[in-house]
Amino acid sequence: MAAKSSADTRDDQPDSTSQHLPSDASLASVDKVNNSPAAKSNRGFHSYPLYSPRFWHGMLPLTWFKLLKAARFRVHPSRLPLAFGVTTFTPFNAALGLIQRLLFSRKLETAEMHGPPVFIVGHWRSGTTLLHELMVKDERLSSPSTYQCFAPHHFLISEWFFRRFCGWLLPGKRPIDNMATGWDRPQEDEFALLTLGLPSPYRRMAFPNNEPVDTNYLDFENVSEADIQIWLKALRKFLLGVSTSTQRPLIIKSPTHTGRVAWLAKEFPEAKFIHISRDPRSLYPSTCRLWNGLDEVQALQRPNHRGIESYVIECFQRMYRAFHEQRKTIDSSRVIDIRYEDLTADPVETLRTIYRSLRLGDFESVEPLLQTWVENEHRTYKTNQHQLPPEQEAQIRDAWGEYFETYRYG
Repeated sequence: MAAKSSADTRDDQPDSTSQHLPSDASLASVDKVNNSPAAKSNRGFHSYPLYSPRFWHGMLPLTWFKLLKAARFRVHPSRLPLAFGVTTFTPFNAALGLIQRLLFSRKLETAEMHGPPVFIVGHWRSGTTLLHELMVKDERLSSPSTYQCFAPHHFLISEWFFRRFCGWLLPGKRPIDNMATGWDRPQEDEFALLTLGLPSPYRRMAFPNNEPVDTNYLDFENVSEADIQIWLKALRKFLLGVSTSTQRPLIIKSPTHTGRVAWLAKEFPEAKFIHISRDPRSLYPSTCRLWNGLDEVQALQRPNHRGIESYVIECFQRMYRAFHEQRKTIDSSRVIDIRYEDLTADPVETLRTIYRSLRLGDFESVEPLLQTWVENEHRTYKTNQHQLPPEQEAQIRDAWGEYFETYRYG
């Protein structure tokens, strides 16, 4: 779990700096005003050293070249050292990937999932990571690790080395919050798909000043059946590799899966889904801060932060329009809804409800671990309050009205 702190602000929990972002002016221009809401929102990011790995470091040379080519190689001069570092690292991924294929190809061809996967879905900053970390405290379960998502081409042969000798490459905390980092911590499988060269909305972080890319992959709208099958095949292959490594059922978390649940349910017929919601008046400013922080760390441009607000609103609409429609095709016994507010108020009881509803096994065996976490870490945490200006709250109420009503945030 996250390192103990009296001011612990874990991922998906309220930010240590609050509170709201402007709706129309760009962050770049508003930040010139010293006490502006956007300026406050962008302060307090933890440092992320140049030598620390970015998502792009795990790519193969051709995937990296295609990413640069799509943006016409418009790397800002200040980010050239980052680009150079990635370029020199990608051949190692190719070499190690070849070795892994030679050693494990037969085993992976016959690999099977160790039990039905459980997908945690919900918007960014809604509590997905907190729930993810709590569930993998159950030693009978596992998850893709940060290293596996960083190096999906060769983690079966290289993960032991990085875990043992390269922990120093990662800072103690993530840039956007006080969540601890580590190669062995549970991570979003979407990052692995990104690194593998699959279409992903996360590609926008490389060149955030350009138009967003791959937004159709938030809901597979206007994506051909053939391309969807390629994407699903790559996801399955990666998860089989993880399952081969852990030998346990997987808890899988990616907000980007929210608008893909019907496809995931079809690809994994025994899969189960946990959907978590959170008050949109907190989701909105917290997600804006998330993208600001990721863009600062990951971008090959100097991000101007323009359009973040509209991007957050549009992604939310696409994801939940698809989710509400697609979940109708999934047996209700395979899906449970929980609320972030209930999870933080009573984590143990919320997980008990999840285990019983989805029939995940004996909860009593993991309950003492969760109770210890609550007593030692969770009780020191206090929720920050996000206060949106009336006009901005009205804007998201209008855009996200169905979510407000469905999940009782009126």
